[in-house]
Amino acid sequence: MFLERFRLDGKVALVSGGGRGIGRSIALALAEAGASVAVGARTASEIERTAADCQAYGGKAIAVECDVLDPAQLDRIVGETVARLGRLDVLVNVAGGALPTLALHTDPDDFEWAFRFNVSSAFRLIQKAAPHMLEAGAGSVVNISSALSHLVDSGFVAYGSAKAALSHMTRLLAFEFAPRIRVNAVACGAVETEALRPFLSQDGLKQRMEELTPMRRLGTPEDIALSVLYLASPASSWVTGKILEVDGGTVASNWPIRLQAF
Repeated sequence: MFLERFRLDGKVALVSGGGRGIGRSIALALAEAGASVAVGARTASEIERTAADCQAYGGKAIAVECDVLDPAQLDRIVGETVARLGRLDVLVNVAGGALPTLALHTDPDDFEWAFRFNVSSAFRLIQKAAPHMLEAGAGSVVNISSALSHLVDSGFVAYGSAKAALSHMTRLLAFEFAPRIRVNAVACGAVETEALRPFLSQDGLKQRMEELTPMRRLGTPEDIALSVLYLASPASSWVTGKILEVDGGTVASNWPIRLQAF
């Protein structure tokens, strides 16, 4: 009775940034739970591999090239999802990010780009997906935010501010869309992905980050995928407007490299 509430049989999910790392694991988790999955990202070979691995669970999966900064491509990925998979029930906004840069060295255009990449693109995709969710009867949106949306550290003013905006946008949309569309977010801590791994290869960096994490390890993409599955599925049917912190218990940044502002 309880485990069935995590099933997504007959549902269709769209995952942006699904080619690798956290997005890939989320797509696989949703597919294993029974959903048909549309996987979007810019690199065709990566999303095709993810879609093929999703299909191994027995359901349908498609790969759609998509640059989330291009509104026309957001239109296309939603349109193709509905046309080829028949409906849209779940949207997971994974695409995002920004490199650490000290505030006084952050170009204004780069600051605005961080908001376009992390917030505006997610908002536009929700706008385009929501009418199809309403047509299907209900829906669930999960946005991938960051622990730096509420923690502080040097060099993350653009990224952290953008993720904070994404988190509050989640709350605002949840209030506006209730009760038919639920909107939640996951605030991720440090997760060992392809993007972080090059930094972890520096002497002792990974160990220091683990020592600064109460759970004494970094996160895995699977840790995030499992939390998204909960928020996407009927298991969380009474949850909306919430930011689920999945961060190994961190109450302060565990990034050990301190950038000096002056």
